[in-house]
Amino acid sequence: MGGEATLSGPDLSLGVALDELPEGKPFGAHADGQSVVVVKRGASLRVVGGTCTHYGAPLADGLVVGDTLRCPWHHACFDLETGEAKGGPALSPIACHDVIVRDGKAFIGPKKDAPQASKHASAPASVVVVGAGPAGAAAALQLRTRGYSGPITLIGDEAPGPVDRPNLSKDYLAGTAPEEWIALRDADFYAGIDVSLSTGDPVVAIDAAARTLTRASGASLAYGALLLATGAEAIRLPIPGADLPHVHTLRSLADARAIIELAGHAKRAVVIGSSFIGLEAAASLRARGLEVAVVGRDEVPLANVLGPELGHFVQKLHESKGVAFHLRASPRAITASSVELEDGSKLEAELVVMGVGVRPRTALAESAGVTLAGRANGGGILVDASLRSSDSAIWAAGDVACHPDPRTGDLVRIEHFAVAERQGQAAARAMLGQSGSYDDVPFFWSQHYDVSISYVGHATRWDAIEVRGDLAARDAAIVYRKAGRVLAVATVGRDALSLEVEAALEDGDDDALEKVLAARQ
Repeated sequence: MGGEATLSGPDLSLGVALDELPEGKPFGAHADGQSVVVVKRGASLRVVGGTCTHYGAPLADGLVVGDTLRCPWHHACFDLETGEAKGGPALSPIACHDVIVRDGKAFIGPKKDAPQASKHASAPASVVVVGAGPAGAAAALQLRTRGYSGPITLIGDEAPGPVDRPNLSKDYLAGTAPEEWIALRDADFYAGIDVSLSTGDPVVAIDAAARTLTRASGASLAYGALLLATGAEAIRLPIPGADLPHVHTLRSLADARAIIELAGHAKRAVVIGSSFIGLEAAASLRARGLEVAVVGRDEVPLANVLGPELGHFVQKLHESKGVAFHLRASPRAITASSVELEDGSKLEAELVVMGVGVRPRTALAESAGVTLAGRANGGGILVDASLRSSDSAIWAAGDVACHPDPRTGDLVRIEHFAVAERQGQAAARAMLGQSGSYDDVPFFWSQHYDVSISYVGHATRWDAIEVRGDLAARDAAIVYRKAGRVLAVATVGRDALSLEVEAALEDGDDDALEKVLAARQ
């Protein structure tokens, strides 16, 4: 997705002088019509593919962190030795090549074979993943990548299975991405790695004592280990007209298809909710030429997540594209042709999109008797640092998992696509005894027209916000602090800084983090 990066730098088949290679930084080159990256660390040289397997970002613009190379756009993490996609949102590896050193130059060598995965004597007899979203898809792939050879069943509610959910409200909804991009993997891929992908016959109950699942058809399925990646479901406001056929939430591919179908002949749309999903949908519908109004209870869109400064910036950006905002407002009813607000005013609309939040899908966990988190912690399934639930055979990952935040110690439930994938990968490793705490730094991105916002860390509360740079010029960092400590940083136009902040947060090095931020005001 996103295409091959533009070829740049020297031709590595002709060699590059060793003294031209920077220490510990990705160096862009090419060979045989493909972009590659050279990384030199002391006497060690690595040559890997130069294009991120997620959206095609140039990895030469990324960051080397330890033995990994990070993508500048969406922070995918690749192993420099094996090419493995160690952290989402990328799931496919990058190529690794041998390096030939001759006459003071480095030349690209043959492509390395994929490393042989190790076997796991203590692995479960079988693994069932309930929920074919990003967490479930990443878990199934990680199990095979790590050498698990037992049966894996991936169960989803609807075809085609795992999809690129962020794209549903972004390029796909806007009409600039084809549907072929949406599936994370197709059925042939799962068959090729011996994963049984099943959609259309959902799980309706779990017998944890017997370690069996019951499906809607009445079929029973046993498991040795179970991953609950059931995600969250979109909320519909309990108002008259909320179930009319032109009123849609946006959570699944079917939702996006229905909205696109209506947008083909609608002139006016109302988006209820000034959330990320709501505003991204608004931008996409404007790209299709619809008149768009956004109704939200907030005084400033996204202020509860990003703060008023960045929220104002996003609002002005949308207004410059023709979106009308009705803030501090709530809908009272929806009719076939309008949305009526609490103040009695009416907004004409042939299409209504509800983006008012989601709730974790915990019914199956309840049927299994596992411990749930309290509402104050965002609900969901309570898991430990390895994403294991109160039942030793059941893990949870993605939007439904409530886990300890390694930076603050708070219980958190985070609804980010990349987080879900990384949790799925971590849960898979834990099932194989390769445990250790899940301690990845949360990351998400949000696209609004030609502006992308990157956010690393997690700050549900803060007592100070610093804006560094110039938001109007689309070159800024927004720092969220509590008691003086940095909890999260959002960036606009500063991809390199976002990666450096992530690395410092991973290390838990507050002094290094402050130096990173101070180096670029």
